[in-house]
Amino acid sequence: MKKIAERYQVSPFLVFFLIHSLQFGVGVLGFQRFISLDSGHDAWIAVLASGVIVHISIFLIYQILKDQEGNILDIHKKIFGKWIGNGLNALVIIYFTALAINVLRTFIEVIQVWMFPDINVWIYSFIFLALTYYILNGGFRVVAGICFFGVVLPAYLIFSFLFTLKFANFNNLMPFFDHSISDLLKSTKNMSLTVLGFEALFMYYPFLKNPEKSRKWAHFGAAVTTLIYVIIMLFSIIYFSEEQLQKNVWATLTIWKIVEMPFVERFEYIGIANWNLVILPNVCLTLWCASRGMKQLVKIKQKYTILIVLAACYGAVNIIKDREQINTINSFLGEVGFYIFMAYIPLLYLLTLIYRKWKGGRKVET
Repeated sequence: MKKIAERYQVSPFLVFFLIHSLQFGVGVLGFQRFISLDSGHDAWIAVLASGVIVHISIFLIYQILKDQEGNILDIHKKIFGKWIGNGLNALVIIYFTALAINVLRTFIEVIQVWMFPDINVWIYSFIFLALTYYILNGGFRVVAGICFFGVVLPAYLIFSFLFTLKFANFNNLMPFFDHSISDLLKSTKNMSLTVLGFEALFMYYPFLKNPEKSRKWAHFGAAVTTLIYVIIMLFSIIYFSEEQLQKNVWATLTIWKIVEMPFVERFEYIGIANWNLVILPNVCLTLWCASRGMKQLVKIKQKYTILIVLAACYGAVNIIKDREQINTINSFLGEVGFYIFMAYIPLLYLLTLIYRKWKGGRKVET
C-alpha cells in the first residue's frame, strides 16, 4: 500500500472522536437491559470490565500496526498470503457493512416505536444514505469532521440523566459484588456489541499523521466512552428496580420521558431527533471502512465502491422487517465482536510478532 499523502491525513487528537463516536451509538438507548439480565445491580461492573478489554485491544492494535504503512488488509496478505488474506479481507468488508446496516436499521426501529409507527423506511433510509454518500465523497477528513460534530453537538444530552436523581433509590446499588464472576463475565460478553467500533482503527490507521502520537487519544476516547456507559448504567440502576430494568427494552428513552422543562413536553422526541447526529458518524465511518477495503481488494476507485456498499446497506435495511430479525443480527454481531476482543486481535498480534521475528531472521541471514 502506498503511503497516504499528508493532505489526506488527520491530526492525532481526532482519533479521540473517531474512537468515541463509533463506540457510542444506538446501543446507548437500550443496552441496560441486556447487561443487567445476568448481573442485575452489579451490571456497572461488567460495563467497566468491557472497557478494560477495549483498552487492551486498542493497545494490541497499535502494536500490530506500528512500523506499518498499510492497514489490516495489508497485514492479512503479509501473514496469510494472497488467497487466505483476501478471503479475510472480504470478511472485514462484510463486517463493517453489517455494522452500518445494524446501526441504521435499529435506529429506524426506535423511530417507528417511539415517534412515527408508519414512517416509510424506504424514503427515510434513502435520505439518510444520500447524506452519507455526500459525506463519504468528501474523503476521510470530512468523515473525521462529522465524527467530531457527532460527539460535540449531542454532548448536552448526558445532563438529562440528572433528572433521575429526584426519584433515585440508591439502595438499588446494594449490596456490591452480589453476583458471581460467571454472571459478570456473561454481562461483559453481552456488552460486546455496544462497545464495538474501536476496531475501525485497523482501517484508518494510515490516514493518521504521526500515528504513534494518536495512541493516547485513542485510549482517552475509549476511557470517556466507558465512563459515560458506567454513568448511564448507574443512573439506570438507581432509577429502575432490577425487575423493571430487565424488562425495559429502551431504558434510556424511558428515562427521557421524565424530563420536564417549561419549553418542551416530550423530551424523548428531542433525544431521538438529536440521535441522528450520533448515528450519522457511525454509518459514515463504517461504510468508509467497507468502501476503502473494497477499493484495495478489487482495485477500483473508492467513488465506485462507496456506491456499492451504500446500495448493499440500503437493500439490507429495507429487507429487515421485524424486531426478531433485528435481534438476530444484534446477537450475531455481538458474538462476532466478542471473538474479535478475546481471540482474533490477540491471535493476530502473536502472528505479527512471529512474522516480524521470521522476517528479521531472514534479513540477518542474507
